[in-house]
Amino acid sequence: MKSLRFLPVFLIALFLFSCQGSTLGMAGTTPPSHQLWDQLVKAHVKPNGMVDYKGFIREKAKLESYLKLLSANAPDRKTWSKNQQLAYWINAYNAFTVKLIVDNYPVKSIRDLGPALKIPMIKDVWHYQFFKIGGVDSSLDEIEHSILRKEFDEPRIHFAINCASVSCPPLLNEAFVAEKIEAQLTKVATTFINDPSRNKITPDQAQISSIFSWFKGDFTKKGSLIDFLNTYSKVKLKPSAKISHLDYNWNLNE
Repeated sequence: MKSLRFLPVFLIALFLFSCQGSTLGMAGTTPPSHQLWDQLVKAHVKPNGMVDYKGFIREKAKLESYLKLLSANAPDRKTWSKNQQLAYWINAYNAFTVKLIVDNYPVKSIRDLGPALKIPMIKDVWHYQFFKIGGVDSSLDEIEHSILRKEFDEPRIHFAINCASVSCPPLLNEAFVAEKIEAQLTKVATTFINDPSRNKITPDQAQISSIFSWFKGDFTKKGSLIDFLNTYSKVKLKPSAKISHLDYNWNLNE
């Protein structure tokens, strides 16, 4: 290091800056805390999953602090456990969805935001890249389909992520965390499937959410759809039960 004194001052500065940058680049090796999100959903999500968006607006600074934390700490697939990654992406999807509503409130339906935002060349609001993860422009569609569905082979994520609509699985009023995520996923699956406003199940027939139609392949990798439903349903379906799907209510879940 003695030779540094002979270098031009600007080269010394560049050397020190590059050393500092290599340390900053390790920020994503430790999962961020989800405590802020836990506080927010405990305060502004009712037990039935209905959301007080006005409450989130009053605490928008706290919401933005949490989102900034997520954006700056993208999962490190080499050092994070699968459960840490899964909790991160579920919370990210839910928190950025809330931001989308808060930033455009009041709105009747999340689907109305596509035309309202007037963003060219996007298929729908879920393809709108309105946030960054690790410096990369991202969308809700990418989190759901390119990451959660593709990388985790976990059908219960469909009951954990919330699309801000009445017929969606209720937003859990606690943050998903790696230490409890197995129990949390079982809880949201059981709650959703046994909710008579979303699924009407008798031994001989079931009128179930359209989610089971849209993502049927996710639920039938290890058996039939009836097998999956019976894993969580209090009322067990017969193998010959007739299955139909309910209309989806896209009105805002408030």
